[in-house]
Amino acid sequence: MRSFAIIEQREMTTTLQAISGDFSGHMGEYAGAQTPTDFGDVRGEYAALRGGCGVYLLNWRTKIGLHGDDRVRWLNGMVTNNIRDLAPGHGVYSFLLNPQGRILGDLNAYNYGDSLIVDTDESQRKKIIATFDHFIIMDDVEIVDLSAQYWAVGIAGPRSPEVLQKLGCTSPPLEVLQFASFDFQGTPVTLVRGGDPLQEGYEIWSAHETEPALWNALTAAGATPVGSSAIEIDRIARGIPRYGQDLRERDLPQETEQQRALNFNKGCYVGQEIVERIRSRGNVHRTLTGFRVDGPVPAPGTKIEAAGKEAGEVTSATALPVSGGELVVALGYIRREAIATRRDVLIAGAPATATDLPFSDLRGG
Repeated sequence: MRSFAIIEQREMTTTLQAISGDFSGHMGEYAGAQTPTDFGDVRGEYAALRGGCGVYLLNWRTKIGLHGDDRVRWLNGMVTNNIRDLAPGHGVYSFLLNPQGRILGDLNAYNYGDSLIVDTDESQRKKIIATFDHFIIMDDVEIVDLSAQYWAVGIAGPRSPEVLQKLGCTSPPLEVLQFASFDFQGTPVTLVRGGDPLQEGYEIWSAHETEPALWNALTAAGATPVGSSAIEIDRIARGIPRYGQDLRERDLPQETEQQRALNFNKGCYVGQEIVERIRSRGNVHRTLTGFRVDGPVPAPGTKIEAAGKEAGEVTSATALPVSGGELVVALGYIRREAIATRRDVLIAGAPATATDLPFSDLRGG
């Protein structure tokens, strides 16, 4: 395993040198893959995501193809969102649950007309493929691991449309998780609108041989190279949970506050009975919440106290760059009754305030 990690890091560094010259940043693991953690200026990279346009490798995302006549019916019975009525050219965010209603993974599912493509973190690839394979009984469904066939890059920030225009992308405005094709230097590539309606963010999917020219064209058009450290800061600032960090197998869908992943009119799927039972009761005991912390950045797993009692735990935290300094924010689960009348809590002994997500009033500086 150690030697494989070293080889993977060398290959990624070689890729970075090919697409951006002499790479002088840092490498690390993110969502199951070796990727740049930064290009030398995390604060500046975060500022690009919030106020300009940042470009980043998406080698930590992976794709799984579903083929066969039963693919739509079958996947609709596997995940929490509506695949049956998903129009071609569109995608939806969904959870994959176990029969007890606990979250096995999260994914975006896209309708490509003659196939479905599932997009998820590399860290979830083997688990999701194994779960899919387990539930194919007499169905006409073929699973294809597309990890080696796609290369993807993300761009985000208010200047992203301007950068795309310079690339020759004249696609009309896309809805969340909608995709369209455009021509880049004679090669068709796919433009996908990101899943957060509050962020101007996109993904560009292409063949591997296109990656150096595409990356260099994006940076020449004004996009700032960004690593996973700034991506993680931005993710937490926007209140977006990540599987393996804020979404775990012990969590129930309604506890995560990700209503965009649920459809209550689609019919049966694995774990649906538990989800419906929670809905009929009208509540869950704990919920994913944001916190502003008047103290050091708490580690994941740090306990949250309310009125002198343990009431929850931190799942993600960061020091958010703001004008004049930093602001510590965190995501975590807390019992609803603990903050029903007062929002003041303690995290690792430091005063903190429970805050609705996303942290929409926070701005980078």
